[in-house]
Order: sequence, then C-alpha cells, then structure tokens
Amino acid sequence: MKPPQLLEHWYKTTDWILDKCDRFPKQTRFTIAGRMADLAITTLELITEAAYSKEKRALLTTVNLNLEKLRLLFRLCFDRHYIGPSQYEFIQSEINTAGRMCGGWLKSCNA
Repeated sequence: MKPPQLLEHWYKTTDWILDKCDRFPKQTRFTIAGRMADLAITTLELITEAAYSKEKRALLTTVNLNLEKLRLLFRLCFDRHYIGPSQYEFIQSEINTAGRMCGGWLKSCNA
C-alpha cells in the first residue's frame, strides 16, 4: 500500500464529510457535525504525519480508531435521519476502504 493512495482517498472523503456536516440541522452543527468534522480533519493530519514519520504504527493505530469513531457517529446520524440511506452506504463504504488501506499499511510496517 502506497501512503499517498490512502492520503488521496481520505482527502476526498474528508471533503465529502465537511460538505455533509455543513448541511446538518443547525442544532447539531456544534455537537455531532463539529465532532465528525474534527475527527475527519484529525485523521487527515495523522495520515500525513504517518507518511513522513518513522514511527508509523502508533499514528496508523490512531487513524483506525478515528475511523471506527466516525463509523459510529455516521450510524447515529443515519438513525437520527440527518443523512439518507444512500449517503450512509456511501460513507460507510469510504470509511471501510480507508480502514483496509490503513490495515495494509500497518501490515507493511511489520514486514
């Protein structure tokens, strides 16, 4: 797994997440939407750091944890009808893809 692939994938996913967060109901913008946007951006920063760091394992483990948190938050948003079924399926697929890429990168760090 080449790090730039994950970085590029997550950059596009983060852009999508930020767009959706901007459209959430006003009362959620400072709670759920804000937290999701922060997690997406933090994850992008961690992936960038991992690409340039010799200590990749801890960073990539945190990336995986953040992806799991985002999965849960998007499920909550779906259950509360902030996003529709097709949006939910799309973002879950994008997060799963990022998780597989991150896992592959982690395995290559062990080799």
